Amino acid sequence: MPETSRIALLIALALAALPLAAKPPVADSMGDFSAFSAGAPQTGLAAKTVTVTAKGKTHSYRVELAQSPQQQAIGMMYRKTMKPGTGMLFPMKPARPTSFYMRNTYVPLDIIFIGPDNRVLNIGADATPLSEALVSSAGPILAVLELAAGEAKRIGLMPGDTVRW
Repeated sequence: MPETSRIALLIALALAALPLAAKPPVADSMGDFSAFSAGAPQTGLAAKTVTVTAKGKTHSYRVELAQSPQQQAIGMMYRKTMKPGTGMLFPMKPARPTSFYMRNTYVPLDIIFIGPDNRVLNIGADATPLSEALVSSAGPILAVLELAAGEAKRIGLMPGDTVRW
C-alpha cells in the first residue's frame, strides 16, 4: 500500500473512533494533546509551602508546583473546588513577562505575579472563571502564585510584598 494511502487510512480510523459530539482537542504549548483529552484536573504534582508577607504578617500556603510546560498549560483547569490555604505556583525560568487566562478553570482565582526579587509585581484579583481574557504581568516575573479569589485582599497583599518558597 502506498505511504499516502496508509496515512489516509490511519486518519480515517482515528476520526471514526471519536465520539460524534466530541470537540477537537486543544494542544498545550508543547503540542501534547494527552493531558487535555480527559478534561480532568491534573494530579500528582509536587507540593511545597509558600510564605507570603503582607502588612508585616506572614501567611503560609500549601501549593502544588506546576513546573513543566505541560503542567503549566493545564494549571488549575477542571477543578471544581479549592481547599482554604492552598494554591498553585508556576515557576518561570528565566524570568519573563507572561499572561494567564481562566479557560476551563471553574474556581475564581487571584493571580499573583512575582518579580525576580521575590516581590509581588502585580495582582490579577478575582479572575473570572472560564474567561479567556488575558491577565498579564506588569513586567518580567520569576513565578506566578494562584490563590483562591479574595485571598490577596483578605491578607492585604500589595505590590512590593514578598513571596518565598
